[in-house]
Amino acid sequence: MTAVRPWDAFTSAEAEVRAMVADPRWQGLSVPDRAHVLAARVLVTQDGDRWLYGAYARWHLHDPGDGRWHPAPPPRGERARKVGHATAALPDQVVPTGPDFAAEPGSTQAFIGPDVLPVVTGQIAEMVRGAGRKSELDYPLTAFGEIFAADVPSTVAAVWGTIMWCAYAPAFDGNERLITLFGEYLRRSLPGDEWVRWLPAPPLLDLVTLVSERTRAGRPRAALRLAALIADTAQALLSDIRFRPRALALLTMVEPVLRRPGRDDATAARGDDAVRRAWLDRCPPRLALALLPETDPDAYFAHSVYDLVEALGFVQDASGAAAAYLADLSDSRRMLPERLNHRLRRAYVELERAGLTGTSAAERTEPEGFAVRPGGAPVPQAAAVVTPPDRESKAAVLGAAYATCLAWGRLTGAKVPQHGLAGQSALVRELIHERDDHHIGHP
Repeated sequence: MTAVRPWDAFTSAEAEVRAMVADPRWQGLSVPDRAHVLAARVLVTQDGDRWLYGAYARWHLHDPGDGRWHPAPPPRGERARKVGHATAALPDQVVPTGPDFAAEPGSTQAFIGPDVLPVVTGQIAEMVRGAGRKSELDYPLTAFGEIFAADVPSTVAAVWGTIMWCAYAPAFDGNERLITLFGEYLRRSLPGDEWVRWLPAPPLLDLVTLVSERTRAGRPRAALRLAALIADTAQALLSDIRFRPRALALLTMVEPVLRRPGRDDATAARGDDAVRRAWLDRCPPRLALALLPETDPDAYFAHSVYDLVEALGFVQDASGAAAAYLADLSDSRRMLPERLNHRLRRAYVELERAGLTGTSAAERTEPEGFAVRPGGAPVPQAAAVVTPPDRESKAAVLGAAYATCLAWGRLTGAKVPQHGLAGQSALVRELIHERDDHHIGHP
């Protein structure tokens, strides 16, 4: 006899809201009318917290202190009941538009542990070989100069930049074949060590610059070739769920240029940022979540924190566990607590009072990346972080934690230490003995 899952108020509310948003009549409702029907479906848990299933098909937690709604995974399994909530108290940002519920599913898994499939690395390897044969005179390196040597053609940078932009969290095994393909072109060793490469996530502007510079230089065929390389690379990445959402978004931005060459020529004359905005405008609303790093860094950070808490859902106190990872972030201006929901904020402030925050990402660090206090006294070790029970969940927590780190950096300018943050590095030590390396070297 098949086991029946116990009824869960949150799962039930999700199904109800999804059915409403999927109804064609939803699009015909005004935002206030949509807010009205959502407000009647707010849940309250026994501790008084109020939860709403809203925009981007994600839960939002009401902060009783300031009235804000924060993206936050619900405490599934807790008893909850439906209550009414003032419609006027629901901001437009939490009300589903409809297309936002059709976002592509992704994965928070880092590229440490589960390898990129040989079919993907094989396709990328062919592109890199062909790109490397181009002349740097025809394809000058107008972006990614901190990564590649000056004589590397921008065709190679276009493939690299696409991979890094599409990656949910570009932390890779030190011997992941997808990045070792670029070894001969690198200007210097990538940040990290023999176990992990902690790589930056480039802005879309870097990819745009490669293309639009050639347009302004009167080299339309070269510009079209670079756009095609970006599209081909994104297409190859679609089969890995860790790349898929952003790869889809990038394809929708670039493919119109391939179908109608010269589409962005007039825009390029106004500068790279104008082209970037034109690319973003071409992306459909259903892929808006994938574009948050470009369009709304504050919301990007909030949703990265959501992913982190959700990835830690195997522990009873997911907020406390997430706070231990957030404690690694550099926050000399104390911008972090105000961006957290009250559950997370309480856990974070407890660590802060114990002197356990900012443990590995201070603005000034020793050469090896260890944080130091003014005067050189070492910062205390971070609060103990929980160890996920299996390889997949370890990779998921690691990816979400690193994505949160990158989102914080995009928001505040904080840098990632050369050897990563303390909590993430601890997870790496758990994963390095379980790595799935049998694909390496076998395209």
